[in-house]
This record gives sequence, C-alpha cells and structure tokens, in this order.
Amino acid sequence: MIGPNIRIQGELSGDEDLVVEGRVEGKISVTKGLRIGPQAQVNAEVKAHHVVIAGRIVGNVIATEKVEILPSGILEGNIRAPKIAIAEGAQFKGSVDMGGKPAAETAAAHAPNAPNAPNAPDKRDPKDHGKS
Repeated sequence: MIGPNIRIQGELSGDEDLVVEGRVEGKISVTKGLRIGPQAQVNAEVKAHHVVIAGRIVGNVIATEKVEILPSGILEGNIRAPKIAIAEGAQFKGSVDMGGKPAAETAAAHAPNAPNAPNAPDKRDPKDHGKS
C-alpha cells in the first residue's frame, strides 16, 4: 500500500495487489489488482489485471480483465480492457478500446469470397465446367 502521505515518482511494478492512497507520477504495472483510493492522485500510465478507480488518474489505463470507475473516481485518459464499468457520478474523459480484431479485419474474414470461407462460390470459368 502506498499511504496517503507518500509521494512516488518513477516506475512501480510487481506481482501483487497494490492499493494507492497517495500520489504517484510515472508508471504503474502490476500483474494483479490495482485500487486507486478516494484521495489518491495518479499521473501515470497504468497496467494491471483489474483496476478500480475511486480517486483520480491522469493517464492511460490498460487492464487484462476489467476497469471500474467508482462514483468518486476520475479518469482523464484512455481505457483498454475487455470489460469496463463506469458508475453513476464517475468522471471519464477519453476513449475506450474493449479489444478484439478491428472491424475491417473481422468483416473480411466473414465475406463470402474470403479464401478460407467454407461456402465460397465456385470461381471456375463456366466454359471449363467438368474439366479439372
């Protein structure tokens, strides 16, 4: 835990849950959960498995599972996560990327004329019908 009277500048990383109640500037990367407490001020790029924001983050947030912004939470930055939850009263300014393939790539893979599509129409010349 980073207490309310602690200020850290630099890079934090680890394989445990982390609770931030103070100030952090730089980068935070943890493989488990990250909780930003109601009084916390974070100006950092953030990466964790699950991020819960009750305080303020200025910077992009990447989560491998979920990002939650609680009613007291403020996020000024982009979110990249498969799941998000933004509570009523929370403040968020940025964009959201919930993963997956880009739409154009997905559409091309499902097009009837795609090379690997199982039901692709026969493109042989009709004059050659029956010849191999």
